[in-house]
Amino acid sequence: MGLAVATLTAGLVGASPPAAPCGGGEFHAGPVKDPAAFVDPFTGTRNEGNTFPGAAVPFGKVQLSPDTTGSTTGYDWDDDRIRGFSSVHLSGVGCGLGGDLPAMPTTGDVTSTDNGDYASRFSHDRESASPGSYEVSLDDYGGTKAELTAGRHTGHQRYTFPETGKANVLLNSGQALHKVSDSSVRVLDERTIASKVTGSGFCQGTEPYSVWTVTRFDRPFASHGTWDGDKVTEGGDSSAGGGRRGAYARFDTRDGDRDVEAVTSLSYVDQAGAERNLEAVDGRSFDETRRAARRAWQQRLGSVRVGGGSEERMRVFYSSLYRALLHPNTGEDVDRRYRGWDQRIHRSKDHAYYQNWSLWDTYRAQAQLLALVAPRESRDMALSLLDVDEQGGWLPRWGYATRETNIMAGDAVTPFLANAYQQGLLKGHEERAYRALKKNADGVPPAESPYLGRTANKEYLEKGYIPYEPDHERIKPGTPDFRHSGSATLEYAAADGALAGMARDLGHTADARRYRDRSRNYRNILDPGTGFFRAREADGTFAGPADPARSKGFHEGTAAQYMWMVPQDPRGLMSRMGGRKAAEKRLDSFFAYDRLKEDPRGTVHDEWVDGPYDYYGSDKYNPQNEPDLTAPYMYLATGSPWKTADVVDAALCRFTDAPDGVTGNDDLGTMSSWMVLSSMGLYPVAPGTDTWALNTPEFERVELKLDREWYPRGHFSVRAPRGGQADGQGHGRGDRYIRSAAVGGSQTPRSWITTDDIRHAGSLELRLGAEPSRWGTREQDAPPPLGGPDEPGAHGH
Repeated sequence: MGLAVATLTAGLVGASPPAAPCGGGEFHAGPVKDPAAFVDPFTGTRNEGNTFPGAAVPFGKVQLSPDTTGSTTGYDWDDDRIRGFSSVHLSGVGCGLGGDLPAMPTTGDVTSTDNGDYASRFSHDRESASPGSYEVSLDDYGGTKAELTAGRHTGHQRYTFPETGKANVLLNSGQALHKVSDSSVRVLDERTIASKVTGSGFCQGTEPYSVWTVTRFDRPFASHGTWDGDKVTEGGDSSAGGGRRGAYARFDTRDGDRDVEAVTSLSYVDQAGAERNLEAVDGRSFDETRRAARRAWQQRLGSVRVGGGSEERMRVFYSSLYRALLHPNTGEDVDRRYRGWDQRIHRSKDHAYYQNWSLWDTYRAQAQLLALVAPRESRDMALSLLDVDEQGGWLPRWGYATRETNIMAGDAVTPFLANAYQQGLLKGHEERAYRALKKNADGVPPAESPYLGRTANKEYLEKGYIPYEPDHERIKPGTPDFRHSGSATLEYAAADGALAGMARDLGHTADARRYRDRSRNYRNILDPGTGFFRAREADGTFAGPADPARSKGFHEGTAAQYMWMVPQDPRGLMSRMGGRKAAEKRLDSFFAYDRLKEDPRGTVHDEWVDGPYDYYGSDKYNPQNEPDLTAPYMYLATGSPWKTADVVDAALCRFTDAPDGVTGNDDLGTMSSWMVLSSMGLYPVAPGTDTWALNTPEFERVELKLDREWYPRGHFSVRAPRGGQADGQGHGRGDRYIRSAAVGGSQTPRSWITTDDIRHAGSLELRLGAEPSRWGTREQDAPPPLGGPDEPGAHGH
């Protein structure tokens, strides 16, 4: 369709030859054989990426990883002392969370009750990590080697001590990365120690949750003890209460048997659950567990195989995919029991139960990536959120373990679940999901509920915007939408757009029209005097400075950076800017595009936001945080897809294979998912729909192995041969711009495809050139708005 338009290759005014792609090393022509070999878990452990290098399996309950003394979130590459190996971590969070039950191997007497006093120096030269495995030598304990691996419900440790009569393993129940309000430890027998940890936290106070653990060693203790506050009791069998609590097991390694293995199981249900989780792996050795973890990662990572790229970019890609597959996490035990958000015990039936929901982050990219490569788990995750609503009374914002934290502004759960619906993951549960979403979108949780939900919904529905009231009374912990009223209004409106499409498809026509109309509420905070969004006071006046770099009421960003967060109606937004050409000029200024053409690497660091927490004070692109994830793809709506290619290419270069190679907090795999999808040339430009924007992939070949239950063909490939001049390392492969596109062999002028195309077409073939073409430049070629520009029924397929 439109073949002549799709293949015109006349150069366009303002185009320039692309810079050499980032990355180097050996060039891999064919798809890699073992993607796990390209993963570096240390990527993102520096400069506030806040990833963890320890052992986990995909979506597992346990993330057994080192905690360093200078980090509040787990591990920092620049620290040189480890204070313990704890069982719970979330990849890329910005505040302390998890770190439950740090274990620490030591030698000598046990005299202190503070894990900081036992911290040991270590060197990166004697440290290594790979998917499912971590290893380090502890300098202050005679080079004691700590090895970690994990199963779905268990963390496995092996410590190789020097020859000593006092080789200890400390289990600290009273200290973690979050606040521990209560804990207990009990020595059950000569090989087993149980604990319970009750904690809360994550950026601010939340309702407490509890986790139970059982740790079993592979041989009897020589002796043991406990501690309580500042007192260590040799031979003690239990300790309980607030403050520092813990227990130690001592082994005699002077007879040459220097290895001590231990398995720790977790349960958020009760101790019986932890014991059953442990029994399920009874008899499995450390090495067997580590091999199984490696196989699990090889299988998961093998669902996406790329070729035609440099070794460095392969490492970046697969390390990113690895991080995207860490969360959400198994919440149920092996007997399928789990603790619901009503704090009662339930048993899962037709789906596995998951927990840990960084929805404000993950709805934009990670949810869509998982729908492609892990649809079965994605379905169960979506159904788990519906369980949260039914058991706890409302849909969550940011859920940790068995509690709501209420962190981050807006309504992220709506596009998250609308996306699950659009991807076909809610079959048989469509109306159940719709009822929960409608309740959330039209109401506010009762005062006695711990949920915030759309806390400003009453005002939003009355005025068409959320009033800026930074001192609004706070009756619950969490992020107040009134303080972030500008960005929260945009988030509510985008969520309304996603829900409008779901309502339309389910036959709720009146609701669809109502939600579509509400999705245009972004227009109510667009200041015609400045051309930027501005928060508004309750009386309708605009709040704060007119300067979009110094705006008030925007969460982790400025008005300039939130300017492009209107996925539900990009054409309507651009019409209010004066049309596509005027919008293109605005984008050019936002990305400093004129300089980007000449000096992409310099522009990335000098013009774009460069610091991980530099959220405010800039009118330029921030590639390190979620509000700007879709912004580079807005060029598709202006009819200049080659500019998307230039900006995405430059932004991808911010991801490297170094410890500081993740842009900002990774937020449970969100930034990594942006990297993976953008590298594949498929990006979910409108969360809550089945639309995928097209762009030049970073690799010449992408092979997706898909679950046939959701994708009948079982595979989808992307081919984009680069051509051009190249040296032996793959540098300088200059063809970047799409000249034509074919889906399943049929030419298309559109710069987008649908999930149905991925299900049934089987392939995407892109012909590239060194100069831009006319492909994707017509207004009708751009990705469609949610629900169409005027009527809720116009999807644009």
